[in-house]
Amino acid sequence: MKENQVDVITREVIRGGLEFIAEEMGIILRNAAYSTNIKERMDHSCSLFDYKGRMLAQAEHIPVHLGAMPLAVKSVVTTFEGEINPGDSFILNDPYLGGTHLPDITIVTPIFYQKELVGYSVNRAHHNDIGGMVPGSMPGNATEIFQEGLRIPPVKIVRKGIINKDILDIIMINSRTPKLRKGDLMAQLSANWTGEKRLIELIQSKGLKTYKLAVDEILDYSERRFLAILENFPNKEAEGIDFMDDDGISDERIKIVVKVKKTKNHLTFDFTGTSKQVKGAVNCPYAVTLSGAYFVLRSISDPTIPANEGLYRHLTVIIPEGSILNAKTPAAVVGGNVETSQRIVDTLLKAFSKIIPGKIPAASQGTMNNLIIGGMDANNQPFTFYETIGGGSGGTSSKDGVDGIHTNMTNTMNTPIEEIEARYPLKVLEYSLRNNSSGKGKYRGGIGIIRTFQTEVPVTISLLGERQKTAPWGLEGGKDGKQGEYYKITTANKKVVLPGKSTFTLEAGEIIVIETPGAGGYGEPLERSEKRITDDKLDEKVIEKKT
Repeated sequence: MKENQVDVITREVIRGGLEFIAEEMGIILRNAAYSTNIKERMDHSCSLFDYKGRMLAQAEHIPVHLGAMPLAVKSVVTTFEGEINPGDSFILNDPYLGGTHLPDITIVTPIFYQKELVGYSVNRAHHNDIGGMVPGSMPGNATEIFQEGLRIPPVKIVRKGIINKDILDIIMINSRTPKLRKGDLMAQLSANWTGEKRLIELIQSKGLKTYKLAVDEILDYSERRFLAILENFPNKEAEGIDFMDDDGISDERIKIVVKVKKTKNHLTFDFTGTSKQVKGAVNCPYAVTLSGAYFVLRSISDPTIPANEGLYRHLTVIIPEGSILNAKTPAAVVGGNVETSQRIVDTLLKAFSKIIPGKIPAASQGTMNNLIIGGMDANNQPFTFYETIGGGSGGTSSKDGVDGIHTNMTNTMNTPIEEIEARYPLKVLEYSLRNNSSGKGKYRGGIGIIRTFQTEVPVTISLLGERQKTAPWGLEGGKDGKQGEYYKITTANKKVVLPGKSTFTLEAGEIIVIETPGAGGYGEPLERSEKRITDDKLDEKVIEKKT
């Protein structure tokens, strides 16, 4: 072994330690958080970076958060060059400076060992109100970022161990639920401080020189593992095209195009030809599109490859500025993070289905079905509730899709019914699988979900959803999944179908119903086995009985 190398066992011990630190950060954040959005839905992500700003390890959290984090760290490093000191922590949420959308607040904490900068602990968490024109800060009808909430550039939230009360006060006074914001921010800081402590302990146990050598080896190891898989892909070019339903302002479909080119040891994702940025809130900042590209890269390779900077060294992503996938300020972007990111994945996977056929699933539901409810409760106190709702995952070449699950760029839990009814003036009238929503095939797509809420007080509701006009596509003869549908039921028992992106009010006693898309099927339906057909009929009877 060379002097400037570490042995494999030491490398793996340090790698495992880094990954465990990121996971422990997530546990601390979840347990210390105040809001149900973080504590129950686990809408947060944690990771570690080295002193150069390279991602070293990430917890198995939210893909759309994690892939964008490197740009947030880069933004902090660039903004505060020469001013990063022990005891500092930085905060930002600006989508044009490494954020995703305004409710996602990122905390970056530099880590020093013996006065030397050795890395950063980083987390990002979704706050269910950061100001703006509607409760929950996710307006379905926004046309500029200023309507979406408080915009925070990289600033020091902690300076040499002292929390900047002025910054904290600005954030709290701009939120409808300031106590929850403060509690969640303190949980984020605690998570990063835990990461800082654990990394210092790891370095102390192995020595700084060994640690630095191991970091380089860990990144190189991921690169080698990825290249070994890439070599088995044919040198080929393929195009994927898919559409967003609309932008919530006009009814026009929005085109997403990608050309995937694979050479011997490189991949290029070229989004040239994609629609220009739009008036509505489904534009993407550069960081979100890059995050979608990273997710697909990991998905088509091997999930056991450590997810770090080394995995992405052989990828070039071309995203024309001013397009819906690389919008220019002050475009509204709140839906780009949660909805357009899903279509980026669908479009890339469609292209890869032509390069590595048989290894790509049919389209999953392709939306997060964002539901945001806010208002004043019976005690005249403000509340905001945020939920994303699962649907079907796509059928594959060997098995049916999964029913009622979060897919692709989201990885959250659901909020338990008991927690919703205990904390909010809401009743959950139904939570069930949506019969006959899956795309048929040799292997069917997953089934969607029905989630029904009745409000006990007047509320404002925002919806951000997709796949109500463009269905989740099937593959290799499989049929498309059923589109989603949102509607309200008035106190006069009248059904009113709702647009996928909208903001409106409900009176006390009115009901909102979210029926999420099923997924596409894989293979010809006539090739489905008799046993699976029988099982399908039994499942349908069970669903009908429960409903």
